[in-house]
Amino acid sequence: MGASPRTYRCGVLTLSDKGARGEREDTSGPRIREMLLAAGYEVAEYQLLPDRQELIEETLKIWTDDLGLDLIVTTGGTGVAPSDRTPEATMAVIEREVPGLAEAMRMASLRKTVQAVWSRGIAGIRGGCLILNLPGSRRAAAENLEAVLPALGHGLEKLQGGEADCGQ
Repeated sequence: MGASPRTYRCGVLTLSDKGARGEREDTSGPRIREMLLAAGYEVAEYQLLPDRQELIEETLKIWTDDLGLDLIVTTGGTGVAPSDRTPEATMAVIEREVPGLAEAMRMASLRKTVQAVWSRGIAGIRGGCLILNLPGSRRAAAENLEAVLPALGHGLEKLQGGEADCGQ
């Protein structure tokens, strides 16, 4: 359901001040992990961090550069609250943006709620890794990932140098 024959190594990064302080259970991160595992991905890393841009940037760099993950899915910090810094952290570390993924996620969300217009999540590439920002709510994160999951295997294959045609 979205994964190609190669198993891709992924990380799930939840951003939540309340979650990091133990005041709120992380429900979106585990749901994203379940979805990725069901689609044939290996979830090699999971972490819950506060909404601190420098921590997010540092973690994204370690997971891409040092651990060599193929896909990082973040959840949380994509809204307009003053502490929501996930898109800024992602922009600071990526080399190329992949706007079609973020557009597809927002379009899918807009079919369910007008509040999706407030989502600022982006998608981009650092080295051979795709970084994908999802909203923080369990339901919205799952709906956003569901919108793009069927396309991820092909995109990751191309990112890793695969030569399959995009029209197939």
